[in-house]
Amino acid sequence: MSDNQNNKNNVFSGEVDPEIADLFGIEENDGPSFDLLFEEGQSDKKNDHPKETIDLNKKRFEPVDKFFETKPAPYFKNKSYYQQALGGEGEESQHFHKILSQYLNIEDPKQRSAMRSKLISAYWELAESMAKKIHTGLPDPKLLSLRYGAVLPNLLSAETRNLLARVIKDNNTNEPVHYIDEWLLKISTGSITASTTDEIKPSKLKSSENIRPQIEKQEGQKQAFISLIQRKQANIVDYENSLIENMKTLSTRENHPEYNNINLTYSDTHRKAIYNISQSLKNLQKIDKEISSLFNDLEKTEKLLTQLHEKAERLGEVMHVDTSIIVKEFGSLRQMAKMCVGRQGNHIPVLMKQYFNADDRNIGTRENLICEVSKVEEIDPGLFLRTFKRETNRIVPYFILIPCYGERGICWEPFEKYNRGTSRGRVAIPMYSKNLKLAVITALADLRWQVAKEKAQHYWMEEGLTGHYYQWFSDHHLKGDVRERFINDYTLWIMKESEGTQKLEREVRGVFWRDIPFPDEIRDKLKNRGFVYNELYKKDINRAMSDGY
Repeated sequence: MSDNQNNKNNVFSGEVDPEIADLFGIEENDGPSFDLLFEEGQSDKKNDHPKETIDLNKKRFEPVDKFFETKPAPYFKNKSYYQQALGGEGEESQHFHKILSQYLNIEDPKQRSAMRSKLISAYWELAESMAKKIHTGLPDPKLLSLRYGAVLPNLLSAETRNLLARVIKDNNTNEPVHYIDEWLLKISTGSITASTTDEIKPSKLKSSENIRPQIEKQEGQKQAFISLIQRKQANIVDYENSLIENMKTLSTRENHPEYNNINLTYSDTHRKAIYNISQSLKNLQKIDKEISSLFNDLEKTEKLLTQLHEKAERLGEVMHVDTSIIVKEFGSLRQMAKMCVGRQGNHIPVLMKQYFNADDRNIGTRENLICEVSKVEEIDPGLFLRTFKRETNRIVPYFILIPCYGERGICWEPFEKYNRGTSRGRVAIPMYSKNLKLAVITALADLRWQVAKEKAQHYWMEEGLTGHYYQWFSDHHLKGDVRERFINDYTLWIMKESEGTQKLEREVRGVFWRDIPFPDEIRDKLKNRGFVYNELYKKDINRAMSDGY
């Protein structure tokens, strides 16, 4: 019998090959039994998460003052880490254990390549099994297997184990950036709606009676109304504060220099305060009327939602998020990972030291991501701005950190299907890219393109950012995917052109200068960096003057 056949039989019987045992860090006298490693069971711990809301008054990311914990958590000191990671996952864990053992034993390149594909599938099956139980509260080994792909500590270098153990576990930033375990938990509790997919979802009722889409649409409307009310109430506070300051100015007057106990008449400063007060009062009346109208719309939506939920109960429609929703969402995450990696990339989802070489600031943690995204927003201040009901709001998308070796981020969807006005989009970022900054910029470029395209709808090839760019692309008879070309050009716009290094075609630079404008400080700097930028700056001045007529 061949060595490979012996290995296969040993793994299948539950015995661990000595070389594999050494790699796993398992001693022969304290190794887990097959039954213990693969026994079924799960925790009953529950996690309740409130519905996520958007703060429309937030203008920018808060600076990150802490990127890592000082002291590493003891995750990888747990000698039973691997057993606990796989425990309770049934056939999926058996299959993964078998394939991983064989993969690590194979030296022949061709056999290793074939086993590599099996390992990829085995991991995703195992991870899906873990994901189904996300709402019950997973132990750290399972959670880290999902979050980082860190199934087996001994596959990681000591430096990598130390790095992952110092990553801040919880979201202390109040920003919509989630690791995949956090994301799945929010989907399972219903605090975030499931991502859209191309497949047609089967319904439990006839199409005429299926009310789940109606409920999702009304929930989106409800969130939009609440967000707008919050924004307008913040505007009221601003005007009220302005009133107080102007009243202070108005009530402070000097005595007449010649007549005692007589004040001087209003000065220009006082008259300006009076004007500001009158304008503030007009604006307050206007906003108050708008809020009243929004409250009426919100009450109608709430009433309709109550009726729809009552109807759902009568018809027996299950409205809570069930396991099938988690499975579909996990399938979306797997597809995101494929898109981040690309056809020619490394699709192994298991974290291994031979593929991982990121340092503290280049690994895709929550804090590092926020830092990189905020840098792009400083260059492209309109990145997250969206106009709804004549109100321009800053709406940061959900960022999902995917544990994969991809080199680029992607936009999964620009906003939710039933709330285009004030809902967040979904952006996936690979955690283990060679250049986190580049991965972030490509994702934001994709977001920029998709939002602009959806805004223009049927006229996306004619109007707005996508229309102007497509016309240039078409006029030059260029081949390939226009969106891919845009993503590459946007990357140059952010990384090179913002510094005064000319890398774009002249027409493309003109499109970006007008449709994705730099902030004033960058434009003022660039106007002195050469004829090209100076001409664009002069065109802005002429355009501003003509717009005034």
